[in-house]
Amino acid sequence: MEEKKSNPIKAILYISIWVIIWGTLGSLIDYPLYKNKIYLEGSVYQYITFTITAIISIMGAKFFYKKFEL
Repeated sequence: MEEKKSNPIKAILYISIWVIIWGTLGSLIDYPLYKNKIYLEGSVYQYITFTITAIISIMGAKFFYKKFEL
């Protein structure tokens, strides 16, 4: 049986894309909360927002990684 070789460039690009998705998603959620003064910049709630979006992004990345066969 032939082993599947991983391509490090594809893996780096895949991770980079998910970091961009995480940052964009987190910022889109964070912006209205910050502008409406629901929480202040640098507060624990802002960290929670980005932590939750990071967890969602990691789950999405794991799910789609199997489908893309990198």
